[in-house]
Amino acid sequence: MDTMPDTRCTKCGRRLRKYSPDGMGEKCRRKVRKAGRSEELAQYKPHLVEKAVELLEQGGVIPLRDTRKNLVYLAVSSDGTQAYRTARAACTCPGGLRAKYMCAHRIAVHILALAS
Repeated sequence: MDTMPDTRCTKCGRRLRKYSPDGMGEKCRRKVRKAGRSEELAQYKPHLVEKAVELLEQGGVIPLRDTRKNLVYLAVSSDGTQAYRTARAACTCPGGLRAKYMCAHRIAVHILALAS
């Protein structure tokens, strides 16, 4: 008898056989980890890339909707009290609205895009 509810990978949509704290299956998690070490991420500040990877490992980025141009995500704040709408082009967090550098939420979405 199957006691685990029917849960699906947040990245590819496949059925998960085991509990996953980040909501991804093993193959998708492997792809995201590999993308987190990509040379393309060298353009960002290293401490922000580390925060983005940590955010992905904790399951803090959840797909919200798919528009024609962008995939929109909900990204959890660093203290866990708020969630921000995030896409690769923009983020509604305070740092994403006024900073000249990309925030960790947008970098995390970029890593997910690289893993596709």
